[in-house]
Amino acid sequence: MNLYFNIEYQTIFGEEVVLNVFTDDECTPAAVTKYRMNTVDGQHWTCCITQLPAACKKVIHYYYGVDCAGTEKRKEWTLKPHRLELTSDKAKVYYIYDRWSDMPEDAYLYSSAFTDCIRRKHGERKETPRKTEHAHTGSKHNTAAYEKTLRLIVSAPQLRSEQRLVVVGNDLALGAWTLSRAIDMTEVSLNEWAVDLDIDRFSGHRIELKFVAVSADKHTAPLWETGYNRILELPELKKGEVVVYSLNQAFFELCNERFAGTLVPVFSLRSKESFGVGDFGDLQRMINFVSATRQRVLQVLPINDTTTTHTWTDSYPYSCISIFAIHPQYVDLTQLPPLKDTKVRARFKRLQEELNALPQIDYERVNATKNEYLRLIFEQEGSLMMKSDAFSRFFNEEAHWLVPYAQYCYLRDQYGTADFSQWKDHHTWDETQRKALSTPTTKAYKQVSFFYFVQFILSQQMQAAHEYAKSKGVILKGDIPIGVSRYGCDVWMEPKYFHMNGQAGAPPDDFSVNGQNWGFPTYNWDEMLKDNCAWWVHRFQYMAKFFDAYRIDHVLGFFRIWEIPITSVHGLLGQFSPALGLSREEIEAYGLPFNEDAFTRPFIADWVLARMFGEHADEVKATYLQHDHDDIWQMRPEYDTQRKVEAAFEGREDDKNLWIRDALYALISDVLFVRDRKDPLRFHPRISVQHSFVYEALWDKDKVAFNNLYNDYYYRRNNQFWYNEAMKKLPMLTEATRMLVCAEDLGMVPACVDWVMNQLRILSLEVQSMPKDANVRFGNLNTYPYRSVCTFSSHDMPTLRQWWDEDPSRTQVYYNSMLYKQGDAPHPLPGWLARDIILQQLRSPSMLCILSIQDWLSTDEALRLPDADAERINIPANPRHYWRYRMHITIEELMNNVPFCTAVTDLVQQSGR
Repeated sequence: MNLYFNIEYQTIFGEEVVLNVFTDDECTPAAVTKYRMNTVDGQHWTCCITQLPAACKKVIHYYYGVDCAGTEKRKEWTLKPHRLELTSDKAKVYYIYDRWSDMPEDAYLYSSAFTDCIRRKHGERKETPRKTEHAHTGSKHNTAAYEKTLRLIVSAPQLRSEQRLVVVGNDLALGAWTLSRAIDMTEVSLNEWAVDLDIDRFSGHRIELKFVAVSADKHTAPLWETGYNRILELPELKKGEVVVYSLNQAFFELCNERFAGTLVPVFSLRSKESFGVGDFGDLQRMINFVSATRQRVLQVLPINDTTTTHTWTDSYPYSCISIFAIHPQYVDLTQLPPLKDTKVRARFKRLQEELNALPQIDYERVNATKNEYLRLIFEQEGSLMMKSDAFSRFFNEEAHWLVPYAQYCYLRDQYGTADFSQWKDHHTWDETQRKALSTPTTKAYKQVSFFYFVQFILSQQMQAAHEYAKSKGVILKGDIPIGVSRYGCDVWMEPKYFHMNGQAGAPPDDFSVNGQNWGFPTYNWDEMLKDNCAWWVHRFQYMAKFFDAYRIDHVLGFFRIWEIPITSVHGLLGQFSPALGLSREEIEAYGLPFNEDAFTRPFIADWVLARMFGEHADEVKATYLQHDHDDIWQMRPEYDTQRKVEAAFEGREDDKNLWIRDALYALISDVLFVRDRKDPLRFHPRISVQHSFVYEALWDKDKVAFNNLYNDYYYRRNNQFWYNEAMKKLPMLTEATRMLVCAEDLGMVPACVDWVMNQLRILSLEVQSMPKDANVRFGNLNTYPYRSVCTFSSHDMPTLRQWWDEDPSRTQVYYNSMLYKQGDAPHPLPGWLARDIILQQLRSPSMLCILSIQDWLSTDEALRLPDADAERINIPANPRHYWRYRMHITIEELMNNVPFCTAVTDLVQQSGR
């Protein structure tokens, strides 16, 4: 069999086009066979394959790339590769005419959010489970055994779920423009349709054709593709030859669809059956509410395990100990076999009623009780369940992370701490122990098997919720935290991927004036890029088992992370990493004389101390400072970092001591420049330093010079550099799965973020109260891009009701200028006005408008909580916030509240979503 591949692609000197063929199973570098193509003009490239890889039998998948000096410079969009189905034994020669396929503008239509949820087809297309999602098996089309075959392949991603594609043309073989005689096509892969035709049936060598979208509903008019007729010149074929034309996408005049959704953490769900915290059974009930109110998206916060201390501090869902493991608190106990001991069963029933009635989550009691229940179920049913085929499949597929995770959990509990540096042994994962931990007859396996059992149950229940959501046409949207716990299993297992001498966080923003210090280790991207970010790719692919869309938490971290010294408590002394620091010469080129000692050490003068500490200034000097020269002081060595000050004030919780402690933190942060962590001869202007005393002490001309330097550094200097950094990482991750990619791109956003988001077709996050245009106070909803998620408040922000009352002057401006209403803004926010605000959000052009459950409830004064502050999920300025918000009514009560459900449905319908 000979396959002749042809493609037009304009190259420059030194470049060559390469054909990359891979099997049905995966598109990893090891599974790809490369074929160099030939050209005579640098534009028309050809290649002949006479012997396919052994694994390629009936179908081959391939993509084109451009190599230069043995390095791949660019490639096609591999999430939807070319697909060639081989016909009967009669076909001995194939002539394939392809076109280069970049990521299309409507790449979102190829996401599983659209293909498997919104436009789900029942029974027409089946997918084969794959290690990756680069290819899509599709349906076998009618590869008729013609002696001479013409195959047409075309993409039609706009089709709705009830539509199919036909082809019609001027020749009798194509129905002679009569739609009733049009030729049916088959969807052979994602949004790709194909048909095989007998070339001998055509009366001439030149044909005209069009593609038409038709519906099974006879009342729906067919849609003809726009534009001129397509014209094809048919080649002369011999017996046993097939010519394959891959044509440009079919385009139909169909409007973009927009969808509404709800954001609610799984832990915040409440039902009659839950056990003091939301679980995966509640998730299915919430899917019913979303579906019943004509919404199409349900967004949750991270569901990963965060257990390090077994205390309420573990309630922070963005500090996961494993990027794979699910938090045991989400197990739905009602889906497990009942406990056989009636007395014990009755005790747990009483506990369930007691914990479920609490207004907020009691994290410690809930998790301790659920863990006890799971232990009892494990003793009762574990042996039988772990002999099942389902468990064997789960273990074999997930052993690469499950085995280390189970041992980590066992050792954490055995030693009473997650800080593996304090363990007597096993300071890092030992791969040689995998066999013993995977063999059921060993002592090591029996010690950790409980954790296998729990993760198996959680995975089964979450996958069931995912399948249920798809069956309801609801997109489940997950959340990928930017960081991981410093003392988590991921760091313990693969320490090479992390920098432990820094802390990840965020610079000052609307959430926190001192910046945010998350405490996570920063990533060693140099090491991660060596294996093409395999750690991240596996993370995304595992998540695709449970979700069809995801939010990248703090996407700015893929451009640069705010890295804070390990000695800091606040985030002001951080620096962007990586970033192009400034040399002394560059600083002075701005007209600022560089005094390294004065600019990089805390500026502590007598007048500063008087203003900061007032009557306590002398006490502070005597205790925490030592005299340097003239009226200048410096911190004593035992107090010269924020961590040292924090330790010194531990247990001193009175107002005076807390005030002095926080003032000392500010004093230590009062520097004009931060020294680069890697190169001591380069410097970064300290973030927000214009509010500090060291800046106040500058001469006016030096302030002007510094401000020019500051603005160049933060808003221009690093743009291209950060763009290149992001493009090393994000393309691999966004193409790892078919999930719809959304990003949280709030905060100090450099211009390059928009470049990358557009290039990779990532949906942005638009919040009206946090506009990305610095020249406006509130975002203009009408200007939001289609590829975006619109919301009014996130889990990190005040709810709509809280925001309305926290700054009356701001609210008044919003009331008059955004809502176009006269007079004084009413307080507190009335339900009718909340409804108007939400309707405005829903009417935005954004593809998704996802509102928190609290904001939906704000429209009904009889249903919402009387205390708006009790609805807050997180306060980012407080690093020790207790995440315990829970819906105050059950999902059953919500579903039975006909007026509210009708009102939500009406809002969705009125907005055209």
